[in-house]
Amino acid sequence: MAYAISTVPKRTSHHIRSTKDWLALIGLILIALIMLFPIIVLLINAFKNQVEYTQYGPLTLPRSFTLDNISSFWKSSNFPVKVINSVVISGSVAIIGVALSVLNSFAIGIGKFRGNRAMTLLILLANMAPQEALLYPLYALFKNIGIYDTQLPVIIIFSIIQSAYGTYLLSAVYGTFPQAILEAAVIDGATKGQILRRIVLPISWPTISVLFVFFFVWTWNEYMIPMSLLISDNVQTVPLALAPLQGQYVVSATSLAGASLLSIIPTIIIYIFFQHQLTNGIVAGAVK
Repeated sequence: MAYAISTVPKRTSHHIRSTKDWLALIGLILIALIMLFPIIVLLINAFKNQVEYTQYGPLTLPRSFTLDNISSFWKSSNFPVKVINSVVISGSVAIIGVALSVLNSFAIGIGKFRGNRAMTLLILLANMAPQEALLYPLYALFKNIGIYDTQLPVIIIFSIIQSAYGTYLLSAVYGTFPQAILEAAVIDGATKGQILRRIVLPISWPTISVLFVFFFVWTWNEYMIPMSLLISDNVQTVPLALAPLQGQYVVSATSLAGASLLSIIPTIIIYIFFQHQLTNGIVAGAVK
């Protein structure tokens, strides 16, 4: 008895998955466009003059491409000096904050001394303290010891603030570190410093890289504390250079757009440069 063989291809699960993948991709693209919409508007208005902005609105493409907004802000704000100051402060805070976070978390999560949970809670509560409540005591302190209006107070403050968050995060990660590996290292004669350098740091490096990028960007965007402690123009950061562009009654939208675009370029470069580390850190955290 002969059986007819159907030549009609069956709809396999591969086709279904592909359709779902395309739908997911389209959805992610739409979400990305929504998230990038403010930057797109910023790009459009940064190269537009104020007359076009007033006449045609913020969502139209520039009819006469101009770099006047960016060049005027570059010259008037002494932008290269502001960038160097921001890089020095943010880079120092990122390095010191990560180092303190690692050392504190190693003691709390792996050392497991008596009262480590209370110490973690205390660090978390300190991280939740509003910055407004710290301004006057910090101002008085640094004024009295003679380092007011220098970059050092800002580096000290944000290194402590960022390390509090980093300690809370890393101590939770180190608390689940495999004890068998640590016990084997101790049996082999490794000291605590060797365990930290040769075992703990290599395994937790993706998470540390993410913290470094976050600390850098968070410190770069800070405004209130630098505004209170950095008075001289030669020590101020990039966010402080944007403040004079916003008056009480008059705001030049195109000038502000050009200045804002110029100010976020360094952070975008940092994200691009550390993109691989960020992806590895997020994936490692998800797998964990």
